[in-house]
Amino acid sequence: MNTPSDVLGRCAAVLRALSAREPGGATTTQAATDTGLPRPTVHRLLVGLEREGLVERLPGSALWVLGTELYLLGRTASARYDVTDTARPYVQQLARLTGESAFFSARQGDETVCLVREDGAFPIRSHVLYEGIRLPLGVASAGLAILAHLPVRETDLFLSRVELTDEFGPAHAEDQLRARIADARRRGWSLNAGHVVQGSWGMGAAVFDAHDRPQWALSLTGVEQRFTGARQDEYGRLLLEAAHQLTRAIQQRRA
Repeated sequence: MNTPSDVLGRCAAVLRALSAREPGGATTTQAATDTGLPRPTVHRLLVGLEREGLVERLPGSALWVLGTELYLLGRTASARYDVTDTARPYVQQLARLTGESAFFSARQGDETVCLVREDGAFPIRSHVLYEGIRLPLGVASAGLAILAHLPVRETDLFLSRVELTDEFGPAHAEDQLRARIADARRRGWSLNAGHVVQGSWGMGAAVFDAHDRPQWALSLTGVEQRFTGARQDEYGRLLLEAAHQLTRAIQQRRA
């Protein structure tokens, strides 16, 4: 028999799976694949979530999407947690100064969620990141920046419980992640040298909450040729300046 915590955890996993497939939605089978849960279990959970307005089935299709009740709950919670309006001008400034695609991401447990994207003027862009995408902390520059600024014990615990090579390749083995984390701690900003998609590079800087914990990150992505040599130093400086200013703005807002 499932305990309440089991059911809640499975419901949360299903909701996250649907969120990752927004706005198109997911079939029951896709949600089962994404969560690793049996299809009958996922179907039962979806039907229960639908009764509460937390998910909806798109008319005339087999696709499930997040429901209106989640939107209303999120609107209520946004007054406490949503800092995207505060962050947006800094993302826009980074895109304008560098010509690259700039992002603002938030930590959610062992993942980052991209909240804001702004494309710069350079015509060749990376489309690896988009608003709403979730990635483990050790993947992409935003997650690396956050991971590098967590206490060492927390970083070690994360690396001990997460295995990323099956989904993201051998470049995400623990020894390589530790080397990139060490580099990010030394420089202050992180570098993803095409480890998610070949030729798509990224850099990130952590943004801190009122308790000086890395809760968000600013990042830049683009083609490899734009992220080598002296330009890395320039982008790193701009990221750190923007991250510092945004940290101060968030902390003052929540004081």
